Amino acid sequence: MPKKSNKQGEDKIALAVSGVAAVDKALAVLRLFSSKNLELSLNEISEATGLYKSTAIRMLASLSNAMLVLKRSDGLYVLGPAIASLNAGYQHQQSLETVVTPILESLMKSTHESAAFHVRQGEKRLCLYRVDSKQALRDHVKVGDLLPIDKGAGGKVLRAFEGAPGKAFTQIRDDMGIAISGDRIKEISGISSPVFSAEGFIGVITLTMPTYRFDPKQMSIVKASAKKLTELLGGKFN
Repeated sequence: MPKKSNKQGEDKIALAVSGVAAVDKALAVLRLFSSKNLELSLNEISEATGLYKSTAIRMLASLSNAMLVLKRSDGLYVLGPAIASLNAGYQHQQSLETVVTPILESLMKSTHESAAFHVRQGEKRLCLYRVDSKQALRDHVKVGDLLPIDKGAGGKVLRAFEGAPGKAFTQIRDDMGIAISGDRIKEISGISSPVFSAEGFIGVITLTMPTYRFDPKQMSIVKASAKKLTELLGGKFN
C-alpha cells in the first residue's frame, strides 16, 4: 500500500472536517490550481493535499468527468473548460451587482421601504440583492432567501414575464408590473416591476413594506427604477 505523504509545507491544503468527505477532497484538489500553478502532476497534488495517490486519482477522475480538470498527454493536470463557464457566471453576477445595488439604494431612499431584486431559481424565486429600509417595522427577507413563485408581487411578475397564460398575467404584462397587498403574508405588501437586459427578461425589482404603509402610488417609482436598471443593462423597457 502506498504511504501517505508526510510533507508539512505551508502550501498544504487542509481538508474540511464537515460536509461530504469525497466532495471536500475533490474541492481541495481543485483549489490547488491558480495563476501560479497552472499545471500539476499527480505527485504534486498528492503531496499538497496529503491524499494517497489512489485517492487523488479518484478525485481527479470525478473532476475530469465534470470537465473541471483535464489530464494532458504529458500526464499533467490542468483546469478544464467548465471553469470558464463558472467564471463567466461569477463575473456576470459581480458586474450585475454593481449596477443593481445603487438602483435599489436609490429606490429605498426615495420610498423609505425595502427594495430587492429577485430572479427565478427552480420552482422558487431567489432574493439575489436587497437594500433594507431604515424603518423599524419591515419584512425580514435576506439575500439568498427563496420565496414562493406563485405568491407576492415579485412572484407574479416573474411568472407573467416568463409568459404565463391568463388574463391576470396579461394585465401584469400590459401594466409592466403589479402592486399586491398582503398576498404572500397578510402583514406584508409589495410592488414589483420587470427588469430586462440586452438578452431579455432577467428578473424583477420589488419594493416591500408593512401592509399599513402600502401605497399603490409608489408603483410609478418602482417602474421608473426598473426602467432605469433595464436601460443600464442594455435592455428595452416597453
